[in-house]
Amino acid sequence: MSRLMGQMMQMPLMISSLLTHAARHSADTEIVSKRVEGDIHRYTYRDAELRARKLAQALARLGCEMGDRIGTLAWNGYRHFEIYYGTSGSGLVCHTINPRLFPEQIAWIINDAEDRVLCFDLNFLPLVEKLAPTLRTVQHFVLMSDPAHMPAQTSLSGLLCYEELVEAEDGQYTWPQFDENTASSICYTSGTTGHPKGAVYSHRSTVLHAYASALPDAMGCSAQDVILPVVPMFHVNAWGLPYSAALVGAKLVLPGPHLDGKSLYELFETEKVTFSAGVPTVWLGLINHAKQHNLKFSTFKRTVIGGSACPPSMLRTLEDDFGVNVIHAWGMTELSPLGTLSKLKAKHLDLPLEAQRRILEKQGKVIYGIDMQIIGDDGQPLPWDGKSSGNLVVRGPWVIQSYFRRDESPLQDGWFPTGDVATIDPDGYMQITDRSKDVIKSGGEWISSIELENIAMAHPAVHEAAAIACKHPKWDERPLLVVVRKPGASLTREEMLAFYEGKIAKWQIPDDVVFVDEIPHTATGKIQKLKLREQFANHVLPT
Repeated sequence: MSRLMGQMMQMPLMISSLLTHAARHSADTEIVSKRVEGDIHRYTYRDAELRARKLAQALARLGCEMGDRIGTLAWNGYRHFEIYYGTSGSGLVCHTINPRLFPEQIAWIINDAEDRVLCFDLNFLPLVEKLAPTLRTVQHFVLMSDPAHMPAQTSLSGLLCYEELVEAEDGQYTWPQFDENTASSICYTSGTTGHPKGAVYSHRSTVLHAYASALPDAMGCSAQDVILPVVPMFHVNAWGLPYSAALVGAKLVLPGPHLDGKSLYELFETEKVTFSAGVPTVWLGLINHAKQHNLKFSTFKRTVIGGSACPPSMLRTLEDDFGVNVIHAWGMTELSPLGTLSKLKAKHLDLPLEAQRRILEKQGKVIYGIDMQIIGDDGQPLPWDGKSSGNLVVRGPWVIQSYFRRDESPLQDGWFPTGDVATIDPDGYMQITDRSKDVIKSGGEWISSIELENIAMAHPAVHEAAAIACKHPKWDERPLLVVVRKPGASLTREEMLAFYEGKIAKWQIPDDVVFVDEIPHTATGKIQKLKLREQFANHVLPT
């Protein structure tokens, strides 16, 4: 029997179509950027689409061909936005590089990706000058600036000016159509163990991710929103927001390098921001600034917090003190990055507030496109009972199946192992209890470092906290709590440990507390547990 085929148009999912759609249907909607130079730049989606086409022409004039990688060392700004679309839209591959990594790591990543062009913001000029002799494949260095800000002297031979490149073109360019599985962009993992690994996204995966992330039970983006991604455009493509914003036609506000609490608050208020996204460490700075100056938000109503677990105390502070709805999220570079977001179901709306919050403190349920399960040490799936804890695995159309230039696939029976330990409740809400490498095993029992940290963060004198495993002669490992006090606050070891009483089982309470001035973070804002374990490897627990 012959199959009956659908009789629909065969139109590939193209990243360029997102910007074309925005330029046509949200033509006068603003994209506002606080530039590296400190001033505010304003233009529209119509302007951005024209300049992205001009950029595609300019890159072709430089000799770039389909599949070539174009590297960026840049903050969130309109030129970076144009590079997103001008590269991918023309068949090139946008490679956003995290400038917070060690210079040696940055050079390794650029060489591994074989970037042909490197575009960078003005404040990264000294870094690029230092790295240039080690960059084997970069043929053109482009300073993302206008002629007035070009350096009088530089060690970079033939340094190009971004504005001059763009303005030299006429924009008479038609976005090409090609296989939607063509590579669109590449992001590297933070490389906490060994060299970073490249995740190569496709046009198909990126457009599907943009669709799903904008859904009401995900980020809930709409044309009525004013979106300010605090999460950097070099951190998994700002969690897809430059694509989702164009898809729905939302006003986009880009903060550049100005990520301190004062600068962010002023931008939130002057541009009437309604929605934002970022890692917990950024919100700490914004909350502290607002509290110190007795400030409130006039339009800011919701935010996605991910990258690392959002402490319940932060969620409650934002909601109770500032009226900001927090959407707890989880994802990874390998997931483009969104996997789960925490929104209530209809049946939860009649629950008491505290019961609702206990649900929302979890990382949430998958958005359509992601499938997940938890696996025991025997490789068998565990029940979704909210109690069984196992290794979290996922699959879906925006999950990688292999890393760039790596022969071996990370997949296990068709699933991607996330390295996270989690539970899933009967309603499908997932909760991360630890990273598999960070879990504390005391006498054969697991203790969640995240739970210990969440309790500590609820103490009014604690600015930040991290729980790590410490060697113990009898129990193998016991928890050690590392704490940063709030400025001017007093807190003793005994007071901190007493704060745990009645909140968890006695055997789970940390054995000791150490106070430090600062906790080390990765380039993407996550606590560096490995460094802490090395720092306190010889710490002797009290008997």
